[in-house]
Amino acid sequence: MFFGKEVRVQLKRQAREAYLELKKRDDKEAQTLLHSMHRMFDILKGNPQFGDPIRKQLIPRKFIDTGIQNLYRVELSNYWRMLYTHEGTKIEIFCFVLNIMDHKEYDKLFGYKKF
Repeated sequence: MFFGKEVRVQLKRQAREAYLELKKRDDKEAQTLLHSMHRMFDILKGNPQFGDPIRKQLIPRKFIDTGIQNLYRVELSNYWRMLYTHEGTKIEIFCFVLNIMDHKEYDKLFGYKKF
């Protein structure tokens, strides 16, 4: 509950695919990442604004084109990142997890370059 509203966490397209791929694996890295994600899901249910907000000018075009107006980032284990947005009604808040990616994919998405 967050300010008396129920918070639901939902995985969208890429995030769902990444999550399902990790569930198929049985190596230690995948299990660590899954544990880290479940911990973040629990945290988000208590506070949907937990992550680091990304400035509107830095939100990638692919998210803006789909109508996303706020974007948050949380760090997962093994330098992975999870991007999410949230929307609310008078009754509940939805956290939509949009991307779950490693650090290299994150840098590419935001246009960061290695020097």
